[in-house]
Amino acid sequence: MEQNIEITDNAKKHIFNILSLDKFKYFRISVLGGGCSGFQYKFEFDNSINKEDLVINTEKFEILIDTISFEYLKGSKIDYVNELIGSSFKITNPQASSSCGCGTSFSI
Repeated sequence: MEQNIEITDNAKKHIFNILSLDKFKYFRISVLGGGCSGFQYKFEFDNSINKEDLVINTEKFEILIDTISFEYLKGSKIDYVNELIGSSFKITNPQASSSCGCGTSFSI
């Protein structure tokens, strides 16, 4: 499954660092309705796998994506960037026809 979603080394390092400090087991990525462009990305840490979750195994931890969100994320690249305005996860989604300036919402 990981071949459909690319997770950069920067993103993996940041996720692993947080998981090491906190008491969470998993990193969860979701796509929700809303946001200024129609859909928005949600990133959170979790301790449980739901029955509708797909699991992406990395060398050191697992990423959870529910099956509906996965359809919107196919082919995406997930990165963690440090920019002048702050640091954040950034998704490059080939399915998105447009996105907002902050990069957390998109439309298809």
